[in-house]
Amino acid sequence: MRVITWNVNSLRSRLPRLLALLDREKPEIVCLQETKVSNGDFPTLPLVEIGYHVVANGSGGSAGVAILSRRPPEVIQLGFPGDPLHEEARVVVATVGRIRTVCVYVVNGRSLNDPTYQTKLEWLDAFTRWLTQSHDRGEALLLAGDFNVAPDDRDVHDPDAWEDSIHVSEPERARIRALLDWGLIDLLRLHSDQPGLHTWWDYRSGAFHQGRGLRIDLILATQTLADSCVDVRIDRNERRPTAGEGKPSDHAPVIADFEGTWDP
Repeated sequence: MRVITWNVNSLRSRLPRLLALLDREKPEIVCLQETKVSNGDFPTLPLVEIGYHVVANGSGGSAGVAILSRRPPEVIQLGFPGDPLHEEARVVVATVGRIRTVCVYVVNGRSLNDPTYQTKLEWLDAFTRWLTQSHDRGEALLLAGDFNVAPDDRDVHDPDAWEDSIHVSEPERARIRALLDWGLIDLLRLHSDQPGLHTWWDYRSGAFHQGRGLRIDLILATQTLADSCVDVRIDRNERRPTAGEGKPSDHAPVIADFEGTWDP
């Protein structure tokens, strides 16, 4: 079984690349973030035509999330109880086979001095309360998406340059640790301690070509799923302007492979 998470930074702009990615990788589950389309405008038809079911949560604003799956999704949930930013459409949940799949797009926060930074921390607290109170660490739970937090210094191209900046502050990282302490496992770190495995590079100043990136897109899972995870990789090629049709997203897809089919 293959799972992909990708912040597409506008699904309309990235649809040809997404279709090519699906044809190339043939994943069973895909989590998309920053779709920037309302549910009524979601381009469902071309995805259905190639064999995917679609569960979308979008308001037409700058957020929006979706889960694509080969199997019909069940127990669908848009947002979560207690979500302080429910109108922004940052969470979608569905059971695919035996896997409870949560796709998340965490608030950016802009800067440590911006009011949205505190909003980000409060949102992460509310999300973590809901997740940990409504799920069991023994179930097959998958949490994937753009967390807008680099978990530790290995995930930052230049930790000194990013000190006291958004995405790397201690309060943000503490919220990610709370998820891990509860029982989730960072699947990439299960396979590699290597620094420099980035998933996001600013569009400006040639950041991608200079290797100035962050790892803020994560696939987390409970032990039940983590035990069957055999590989995790970042498709850096998808970030290259010449790799596909149109301009790339500023994020690269993260791809995880699991043994087994995880049928219900």
